[in-house]
Amino acid sequence: MRVAVLSDIHSNLVALQAVLGHVGSVDAVWHLGDIVGYGPDPDGVVARLAEVGAVGVLGNHDAAALGGPEIEWFNPDARAAAEWTRDTITAATRTWLDDLPLRREIGPMTLVHGSPRDPLREYVSSLGVARASLASLTTRYGLHGHTHVPVAFVDAGDSVGVLDARDGTTLALDERTTLLNPGSVGQPRDGDPRAAYLVLDTDDDAVTWHRVRYDVAPVQAAIRAAGLPPRLADRLAVGA
Repeated sequence: MRVAVLSDIHSNLVALQAVLGHVGSVDAVWHLGDIVGYGPDPDGVVARLAEVGAVGVLGNHDAAALGGPEIEWFNPDARAAAEWTRDTITAATRTWLDDLPLRREIGPMTLVHGSPRDPLREYVSSLGVARASLASLTTRYGLHGHTHVPVAFVDAGDSVGVLDARDGTTLALDERTTLLNPGSVGQPRDGDPRAAYLVLDTDDDAVTWHRVRYDVAPVQAAIRAAGLPPRLADRLAVGA
């Protein structure tokens, strides 16, 4: 089975289309939340994910778009985008987002947005948090997003191994408990503006990270035309 794992699409339909075109034929598409927020096309992204039968979990920006209190912890740019999204999305998009769980288990995989301990708010961005998150998993492997940075954390017994994933990086999945972050489709933050995703191959017991170039300019233009904060457009060109 070959699965495309996507996270943090953030209403960037152009990036999502580039990823889906690049990945080719897959047996399933899984998403790790933050479908909306920041970007200019929440309805288009949700419609495309529904079209390919994607399954996944709720992110904090998705919850904020539904009226949740998560918006209170956002910085001004994120809050402005969340408020715009609340006012913009259709009833169909709202229903689709509202049906997403905070956590989903598929075989040996746990899917969350933030961390296994706190699916909406916790960032797995340090060894201490990674160690605690690995210990809290009830499955062998965890898939998460939220940080917008492609990385893997592997339980090595007395320590936690860290793999900074690049385009083409492959990791064999074995008996060790492992957390896997595919990076962000719609707003990368690792200095590489290309859309990021990973492919899970259950036949080979391996995951491979990928990066895809897409045309940033029309997304930037749409962000500005919608009256969203200019920095949300600017950052797409530099992956920050």
